[in-house]
Order: sequence, then structure tokens, then C-alpha cells
Amino acid sequence: MTQALRKLVTFEEFVEWKPDGERYELHDGVIVKMPQPVGEHEEVTGFLAFELTRECIRLNLPYLIPKTALVKPPENDSAYSPDVLLLNRPNLINEPLWKKESTVTQSASIPLVVEVISTNWRDDYHKKYADYEEMGIPEYWIVDYAALGGRRFIGNPKQPTILICCLEEGEYRINKFLGDDRITSPTFPELNLTAQQIFQAGNLEV
Repeated sequence: MTQALRKLVTFEEFVEWKPDGERYELHDGVIVKMPQPVGEHEEVTGFLAFELTRECIRLNLPYLIPKTALVKPPENDSAYSPDVLLLNRPNLINEPLWKKESTVTQSASIPLVVEVISTNWRDDYHKKYADYEEMGIPEYWIVDYAALGGRRFIGNPKQPTILICCLEEGEYRINKFLGDDRITSPTFPELNLTAQQIFQAGNLEV
């Protein structure tokens, strides 16, 4: 589980303190050390980053996927490090924290964000969901390849599920994808991937 340091800090204090080589986030002023990703988690994350990058190149879209950039909700002292963060390069000039802090705060900079579920799944299904929605990020993927999330999110019995949350009139509409379901993404309408292909990226036996 995530381990939180008790002292409340500001975003400015967090980015000054944040050490290189380890993954931390800021949740409402609380510094949170993120779980060390297991191999399967890294394979799924890498596969998605590769496929989305390839689609960007194919469609000649002005997007990039950074390695360590942060997403900061403007309304609170939080800062998230998504597993896959798609950035709209032309809007980065409007981001006041980009050049010095590699941080984005505007929905116009973030067409899509992906969280690959780990042991801290409640953060992705609750807090990040609410903050990404409040920020107006158009598309949010929750990739629960190990079926760790609560049954109210992925059903009973639990099974690997991808939730794609699409912003409509300020609120997320959720579509669930299982097994051989073809992923439907407003950002990448021609993406030719099934949920199972994504899940299999983390299965060395396949």
C-alpha cells in the first residue's frame, strides 16, 4: 500500500523536495510514496505507451508521452504522476509550470491520461477520477489488468477490466471493456486494440 508522510506540504515544497529515481505523488498536501511497479504492471504500461505513440505518429498528431511529468489539479495541493500521460504539445506554451517543473494544469494540455491499477487502486478509482473529472481532462483510462478494484467498479466475480471515462457535459461517462471487446477511444477512434491484447502484454506465458 502507499505510505504517506504526515506533514502537509505545498506543491512548491513538494517539487523542491521530490528526489530523483523514486516515484512520489502529492495528495492534498500529503506526500505519498507510490508502490514499486511489478513486472506485469510495467509491461502493460509500456505496451500502452508504445501503441498510443504509434497511433500518434500514424495520424500525425502533435502529442507526446513524457517520462516523469506531473499533473496538478488547480484547486488543491495535489500532483499526480500518471502511468501514461498524453500531452498536447502546442498548448504547453500556455502552461506556467511546464518549463521549470515539468507540470501541467490545463485540460487543453491533456487529451488522455492512463492509470494502470496497482495496490493503491482506491486512489485511481476515487481521488484521481474526481480530480481528473474536475480538471476537465477529456479521457481517462483505468486499466485494471489484475482485477484489483472493488466489485462495484469491475463487477462480481472480479475480472480484468478497462474503464474508459469520457467527459460529457462536465461529467465522466464510463464504458467498460472486457476480453475481446474492442477499445473505443474518442481520442483515437481508429485504435485497433482489444482489452485482452492489453492484458496479455503483462502475461509472459502468452
